[in-house]
Amino acid sequence: MPTIKFLPHETLCPDGKTIEVDSGISVCDAALTHGIEIEHACEKACACTTCHIYVRRGMDSLNEPSEDEEDMLDKAWGLEPDSRLSCQSVVGEEDLEIEIPRYTINQVSENH
Repeated sequence: MPTIKFLPHETLCPDGKTIEVDSGISVCDAALTHGIEIEHACEKACACTTCHIYVRRGMDSLNEPSEDEEDMLDKAWGLEPDSRLSCQSVVGEEDLEIEIPRYTINQVSENH
């Protein structure tokens, strides 16, 4: 069973958190299930960038990004080569290390 290590984030998980997850779940769903309230303004429909993450380790074990995800990522704040949308990133068999960016382009933050 792979693990996801979330690096510390000022508001979402100040101490960081490591969780065990089943393969086949999205990083966003895994985070939400384990109390990390990552934003997902479009309700995980690949229509925004509020769930943008950096995959610091384990990128090769994730599914390939779709063209829609790549187009959406072009709009993300702080885009890096290891950027993905957590709602579209499906966990494979390897452990992951994830960093949640400090900011999103979301003008209004909603609690989901």
